[in-house]
Amino acid sequence: KLASIEVPDRAEYLRVIMLELNRIASHLIFFGTTAMDLGALTPFLYGLREREMIMDLFEMTCGQRLTYNYIRIGGVSKDIPEEFVPKCREAIETIDKKVDEYMRLLNGNPIWQARTIGVGHLSPELAVAYGVSGPILRASGVDYDIRRDDPYSIYDRFQFEIPVRHNGDVFDRYMLRLDEIKQSVKIVEQALDGLPN
Repeated sequence: KLASIEVPDRAEYLRVIMLELNRIASHLIFFGTTAMDLGALTPFLYGLREREMIMDLFEMTCGQRLTYNYIRIGGVSKDIPEEFVPKCREAIETIDKKVDEYMRLLNGNPIWQARTIGVGHLSPELAVAYGVSGPILRASGVDYDIRRDDPYSIYDRFQFEIPVRHNGDVFDRYMLRLDEIKQSVKIVEQALDGLPN
């Protein structure tokens, strides 16, 4: 924006796809490691299993799995390979279904509930005063997401909801990230459908 550089439409769509895939991958790590920290190993393995599908997409696109360098000033480093779109559709369809499995696995577990519900409460006022952002802010009941409230790239072209939870505890921070994975899947689907030639 500062240099008045126009990004080609295809590159904007690719950026959004990669940003949302990265969001999903990040939330899968949160899901898995939080569960492991609270005594449940299986969710960690499940989260890594689905995250691996995204890492494969990153590697297929730019040769890197974790510290990928794809988005560049003016666009992206290169176009996606032919097999990217079908593999990406397969990954997000799988991940969307697995989120429901994650909730069935943990949400009714009394040990999980005891260790997350009402624990680590962060009020909306304190969250704002501390400069908290992202999922932690929204899990404290503050309805703010920069993608909607100060849109960048082409986020204003996509239909998605901003999940908000109101208890500000560990459980809501966990649930909010699962809610966001579902919304990221919707954004990636729309971006793939609208991807210009």
